[in-house]
Amino acid sequence: MSQTVTRALRLLAELGEGERSLDQLAELLGVHKTTALRLLQSLEEERFVYRDAAYRYHLGAGLFALSSLALEQRGVRRAAAPHLAALNSATGQTVHLAAYEGGEVVYIDKYDSRHPVRMYSRIGLRAALHCAAVAKVLLADLPVAERRRVVAGIDFTPHTANTLTTPEALLAELDTVAARGWAQDHAEHESFINCVAAPVRDATGRVVAAASISVPDVVLPYERVLELLPQLLATARAVSADCGLPPGAA
Repeated sequence: MSQTVTRALRLLAELGEGERSLDQLAELLGVHKTTALRLLQSLEEERFVYRDAAYRYHLGAGLFALSSLALEQRGVRRAAAPHLAALNSATGQTVHLAAYEGGEVVYIDKYDSRHPVRMYSRIGLRAALHCAAVAKVLLADLPVAERRRVVAGIDFTPHTANTLTTPEALLAELDTVAARGWAQDHAEHESFINCVAAPVRDATGRVVAAASISVPDVVLPYERVLELLPQLLATARAVSADCGLPPGAA
């Protein structure tokens, strides 16, 4: 049964990248077409996938409904929504909300820039732990031992010349983030994007999300992005207050 579930999840993940044929999906799983077809038929019954007239498979409406329910269960997303929308409107830049779960940082909300240059990111996409500003904010709040354990397991892929490529460099950066209360991605994931991020805290003071502003350098240079930091920090404090953080708390 666990193997069947694993295979079904792999099919869904693959279809998340685009439509596929039965032959392609069977090859992905390394199984006979009849085995893949049985899995797909079960997923079709639950509306998690559908087959078009050309016999190619796509993610189905049942999965979209389930993902919407998952997002609605995130209280921080509901609390943050009006504040992030206002920040997006005031700055005109891309605004993200991300959360830490199961050792990964995932985008749980996004407000697009009004400029023609758009970010690749999308809701549900994982953020790079060693270079995304939101990831730095969330990792910096972990207990030191947990922080070191997570960092030790990171694949330090160098995306740009500015990417941090060693555990020691990232741990030092996380110490800085924890001390000053915000993080940056200075062309570390993409050479033409700069980003600043701030923590959202709950009633206990724990960081439950990270809010960020991301800007292509053709829109604003790095120094101008830093000028948006006061607005971002004010937004994060307002969301934290709505999540129950007492006035004057961390």
